Amino acid sequence: MSTAAAAAEAPPPAAKGKKKLIILIAAAVLLLGGGGGAAFVLLKKKPAAEDGDEAAHVEKAEPKAKPAAKHDAKHPPAFSPLEPFTVNLADKEVERYAQVQVTLELDDAKTADDVKNFMPAIRNNILMVLAHKTSAQLLSAEGKTKLAGEIQRATSRALGFEVDEPDDDEAADDGDKPKKKKKKRAAPALPIVAVHFSNFIVQ
Repeated sequence: MSTAAAAAEAPPPAAKGKKKLIILIAAAVLLLGGGGGAAFVLLKKKPAAEDGDEAAHVEKAEPKAKPAAKHDAKHPPAFSPLEPFTVNLADKEVERYAQVQVTLELDDAKTADDVKNFMPAIRNNILMVLAHKTSAQLLSAEGKTKLAGEIQRATSRALGFEVDEPDDDEAADDGDKPKKKKKKRAAPALPIVAVHFSNFIVQ
């Protein structure tokens, strides 16, 4: 009887084991399902966030276009073309000359009247600048840029403005002397905004 009773009591533990196994599997399925759902939600939100971050990054990376030079429609710049200049250059080895035609860009239309009134002094100052140049100095792009600045200052002086020479000219005069750092002063506004060459021939 004791053996039969033991045999009869054996199946219930197996049933309990199956119940535990089913519970464990169900819990695992729930955990996996919940984890998968959470992962799906997170992954779905992440690309949207990345798109937002990427857009923000693009906005930061792309520099905003610099505003173009503003021209006041009420006060447009005025241009004053000058008669051509023909001058012998400072070359010593051979006779060279330059034919240069210049257009002055002025700060306003009123300055155009001053240019007309002071034209003899303006032409004299520009001729003096050109006469001290050699053909080698005028043929290079840097030489033309430097000449434009010199004509701008010479013309402004003819109109009665006090104009200082740039620092690099002063440094060139010092030769081998050590260069002293000078505080740069703000350049005064000149009536001649720019100098444009409409013809430039060196022969």
